[in-house]
Amino acid sequence: MRLVRLLILTIAGVLALATAHAQQPTKAATHNYAGFDANDYPGDDQLAELHKHFAFTGYWLNNPPGADHNPWVGKRDALKRAGFGFLVVFNGRLDKEILQAQKAGKLPAALAGEDAATAVAAARREGFPGGTIIFLDQEEGGRMLPEQAAYLLAWTEAVAGSGYRPGVYASGQPVPDEDENGRHITITTIEDIRAHVAAQHLHTIAFWVARDNCPPAPGCVADAARLPAPDLSGTLDADAWQYAQSPRRKSITQACAATYSRDSNCYMPDAGPALARYTLDLSVSASPDPSRGH
Repeated sequence: MRLVRLLILTIAGVLALATAHAQQPTKAATHNYAGFDANDYPGDDQLAELHKHFAFTGYWLNNPPGADHNPWVGKRDALKRAGFGFLVVFNGRLDKEILQAQKAGKLPAALAGEDAATAVAAARREGFPGGTIIFLDQEEGGRMLPEQAAYLLAWTEAVAGSGYRPGVYASGQPVPDEDENGRHITITTIEDIRAHVAAQHLHTIAFWVARDNCPPAPGCVADAARLPAPDLSGTLDADAWQYAQSPRRKSITQACAATYSRDSNCYMPDAGPALARYTLDLSVSASPDPSRGH
């Protein structure tokens, strides 16, 4: 009788544990989304084909680097109708430009204020709603120079006060550096920016991290099975990770060279004739709309 009672109690305990486990909420599986960015707009007729592979696109608010005009102006509605989310980006100043302005009497913070106002006005003109993240394109990597930090942080603070959210596209590639004691360390531009933000108690900044060395980057791949998780970039909590660039940087992409074309550029998989030579940079995000631009 005692054995039967113990057996009944054991069965009841197992059932209770099974019921409790079934009632616990299951953690949702993380879905990662592929995106692209390019200086050139692909054309309205190519959006449907691109959307077969990509959930979001970069969207320039001013002239892309090295360009004398902005082909993305007025294209938000077409991209939205085609189903795209956005990485809204503003081309910032190189260090030499900040220094030139400073020599002419304009401090980095003043220059940043003007550029932030231009970015905000462009975002409104393009129809992006309040709360959209605008990423400042910080092209130069490593620890920021004082004038670079002054410009970047004044820009992000100005955007934060505008009703839009500040973000920065910057390098997550570790580079050699030295600490205050002269010891050899590595640093990323994003780590440096985060340290400045924390030290000065500034507004939170979203990050679009650029890191294309293989590994951790997988190279020019966009299929779901090979899409990397954003945190694999080494920058935790990044809103997006740009893991492939055109052309590839040969010194750091030997391990994934076969994923790029023979000319070292990245192109859309299985592209039709109109997109066969459309060079891309590739990104991944846990959101199909990393800038929240819908």
